[in-house]
Amino acid sequence: MVREILLLGDERLYEVCSEVTPEDAPLLPGWVQDLHDTLLDYRAKHGAGRAVAAPQIGVKKRLIYMLTDRPYVFVNPRLTFPDDERYVLLDDCMSFPGLIVRVERHRRAVIEYLDERFQPQRMELEGDYSELLQHEYDHLDGILATMRAVDNKSLYMREMKRDFS
Repeated sequence: MVREILLLGDERLYEVCSEVTPEDAPLLPGWVQDLHDTLLDYRAKHGAGRAVAAPQIGVKKRLIYMLTDRPYVFVNPRLTFPDDERYVLLDDCMSFPGLIVRVERHRRAVIEYLDERFQPQRMELEGDYSELLQHEYDHLDGILATMRAVDNKSLYMREMKRDFS
């Protein structure tokens, strides 16, 4: 089912999520389907969107859904960084369409998580995928890209997008 995406300013976006527990297992397929449907709806309306975190649809659980070459479900992910190399990029979010934020992210990351069958998984990420999963992971801790802006002049309306390369 397509769920409403919580928008910037909604207090629920700033809450830290709890872990998905074995008791939540019967609810997981429905949450994943809602994340999938909501992501596809957003893509149809806005022509963008590769991933969505559960708190963006009001589910206060540590759950991320990504749809790129195939669907990925990240249950209780843990993100670490193998080195300190960082880069600056323009970040957008389904919770604030039309707004772009200049942020600094780690170039590489490692994500360890459980898949939808509660099997342990691990991915090494670089570049776009590293940035994407850092962005979604932040949602699980109540952190929005606006809170990671490089400085107080790093917020832009989409039509004012600038090249920072």
